[in-house]
Amino acid sequence: MNRTGVLRQRGFVRLWTAAFFSETAEWMLQVALPVLVYQLTGSAASTATSMMFGLLPAVLMSPLAGVLADRYERRVVLCLVCAGQAVVAVPLLIVDGGGALPVVFLVIAAQASLAALFEPARNALVPDLVPADELTAANGLMGMNSSVARLVGASLGGLLLGFAGLHWVMAAYLAALVLAGALLLPRFPARAGTPDAGAHRQAMVRQWLAGLAAIRGDRTLRITGVTLLLSAIAQGMFLVLFVLFVLRTLGGGEPEVGLLRGVQAVGGLAAGLLVATALRRVRPAALLGWGTLSVGLLSVLIWHLPAITTEFWLYVGLFALVGAPGVISAAGLMSVLQTTAGTELAGRVLSTGFAAMAAGMAGGMQLAGMFADRVGLPGLLTVQAALHVLAGLVALAFLVRGRRSVGTDTPEKADTVESCHTCSPPATCTSPTGETNPSSTTSAPKAATTG
Repeated sequence: MNRTGVLRQRGFVRLWTAAFFSETAEWMLQVALPVLVYQLTGSAASTATSMMFGLLPAVLMSPLAGVLADRYERRVVLCLVCAGQAVVAVPLLIVDGGGALPVVFLVIAAQASLAALFEPARNALVPDLVPADELTAANGLMGMNSSVARLVGASLGGLLLGFAGLHWVMAAYLAALVLAGALLLPRFPARAGTPDAGAHRQAMVRQWLAGLAAIRGDRTLRITGVTLLLSAIAQGMFLVLFVLFVLRTLGGGEPEVGLLRGVQAVGGLAAGLLVATALRRVRPAALLGWGTLSVGLLSVLIWHLPAITTEFWLYVGLFALVGAPGVISAAGLMSVLQTTAGTELAGRVLSTGFAAMAAGMAGGMQLAGMFADRVGLPGLLTVQAALHVLAGLVALAFLVRGRRSVGTDTPEKADTVESCHTCSPPATCTSPTGETNPSSTTSAPKAATTG
């Protein structure tokens, strides 16, 4: 299949484009609103609080997000989320002055809550829109999408707020959401999966608990969860320590912080294309393991290079480079979760993964804040990089090497699993990890596939 094979799936292209507009809109507010909070208060603590308001809903909304994605038609869920994001942001158009701060906090929390509903449904829908052998390529393109959306949305949010004001930010934000919703309104091709009819007869709490039980009972999901959590803690530490590294160690200022943070998207763009083409046949677990390990090793180099040189443009190149394995790792992670979960459990597994990621990042931010001055910046940066290295080694040792040792990666095995999932009446099946999985009682995902 040629490199554009996945882009021949019109349903996927529509979802891909809608996701770009949705993520671009989110990045506009993620950049503009914390800046607005600082303008209103002049307080770094209030700005940090606004960022936490944007992070915690991913944890709190996880049970609802997963169940909705598995219980109802995912396209409809995505449309309603886009509409909801537009509605809850309207108060920003009518507030002004000091009284705006509580409204800004509420909008940030509401937007983050709805975004937490969007991501599991979107990523759970991908395997229903592309063939199995194109799923990794599809996730690579989704990762590239995120990088482009970050570049466009973050730039627009900052520029429009600075030169035109909040009302123009809101106009661009609402326009992007309208485009996303319009793309999602038509039905997807018939191959897209539909919720299990029995799901509506099952209480939502019981449905959520059943998803957690399936995660606990699956070896691949447990190990992937460990890898994800270690990486999330490291990423949370990075968000705090990176700023201190640029200001204290490199002697930079706010422009340098912004440039080094944004340039990572350049590496992400290249990596997304690479995953969609040359790496699309590589096993997702290998992409996860090697990508995460590479992030850790590059981080070690970056954090300790100032002992030799602090030439800023060298760090621009290194930060652009480190964005590439980050996207490769995220594509592998998404593919592993999608593949192992299957259509019935995809929403709950993905939402749990996103919740663990948000919780890990919040914990990492707190750890970095508590120990940055006690341990010292160089030592804490080394710990941050070591967590990425450890996460990569866990994935390589237990997901890649472990699966080879039991012979579960052969095409014959994959065919057996898909055939088992489509049996009728439902039967006890063998999961992709080689374990018995009594919860696998619905149609297999059409393909096999964060962060």
